[in-house]
Formats: sequence, structure tokens, C-alpha cells
Amino acid sequence: MKRSSRPPVLEPRPSPRRRALSEEERELWDTVARQVKPLKKHRAAKAPAAARTEPSSVPSVTRPAPPPRPIAAAPAPRVAKPAMPPLAPLGKRERTKLSRGRSEIEARLDLHGMTQTRAHRALTGFLHRAHHDGLTFVLVITGKGRSGGESGVLRRQVPEWLSLPEFRAFVVGFEEAAIGHGGEGALYVRIRRARF
Repeated sequence: MKRSSRPPVLEPRPSPRRRALSEEERELWDTVARQVKPLKKHRAAKAPAAARTEPSSVPSVTRPAPPPRPIAAAPAPRVAKPAMPPLAPLGKRERTKLSRGRSEIEARLDLHGMTQTRAHRALTGFLHRAHHDGLTFVLVITGKGRSGGESGVLRRQVPEWLSLPEFRAFVVGFEEAAIGHGGEGALYVRIRRARF
């Protein structure tokens, strides 16, 4: 048997023709088509069409890419509760009235001899009650501390605590008390009015 040196010539296959549906196939198709619900329109990019295997005589036309969709704005952040206003010093008139006894000091808290933890707990409860009871001015006695030239721990700590956000809901402002009420070892505290 002689082998030919030429490769075999492959002829292109004819494209398959669509055949007509039979009556039974048509009924089946209509039944399926009635049961199908259309999809909701999504703005998703369509999948690219499969590349043709046959060379095309029609020149390909490249379409410009669609403009990018604008990115949806992020939802607005939840509005936080407004921050408490900053501490306000007592006015000169209020301080004078308190020091001369014209304005009443409605409650007193003495923190002498307490540890910082116990003093903080006592101060929190005292201010909470004063706020709830609708008091206006209270006196917090910290003590001057040791007489060895060093000021007491509570004398330094209590003003810092009163400046913290946790106390801002109860305290409008505070100042060192007059000498008659303890001077450097006590504080006048103005209580914020409760909102009912």
C-alpha cells in the first residue's frame, strides 16, 4: 500500500439546519414557556459572547466600553446624640452668693478618708441622686490632703473625674469653694437640670 505524501484535504462541514418542531414538541414548549417568569432586570454586565470558530468576512466593529456606573453613595451615618456642652465655670455672681450664704448649698458629700475607688463610686451615686432630685448647687469635700506640703490624692482626682464625659450628664461646672466652705479642700458643683 502506497502512502500519499499529500495530507488529506478537509472540507468544512455544512452548518446544521434548524428543523421544524413537531406538534408534540411545540405543545411541550408552549407549556414550559407559560410557566416561566421573566427575570428582574439587573444592571449586571452581560457575559461576552462565545468567539466564533469560523472566520468571518464581516469586519469586526469594536464598540466603546460603556461609561462606568456611578458608585452609590454610602448610607448616611446614624446621627449620634449631641455631645454634652463643655464644662462652664460658675459665674462671679453665683460664687459670691454661695460663699455669702445667699444661695443654698442643697447637699454635701464628704470624701475624707476614702480610697479612690470608694470615693469615685460615692461621687457617682451622689451626683446621680442630686441630678435626679433637681438640685442646683452641691458641695463636694475632698480634703486638703497631708500637711507635709503634698496635696491629697482626692483633691487632685475629683476635679479630673468631674471633667470626664461620664459626669457631664450631671455636672454643668465646678469651682474651688470659698474659705468658709472648705476652700482648697472643697468644690462647689453646679448640677445639670434633669430633663423629664
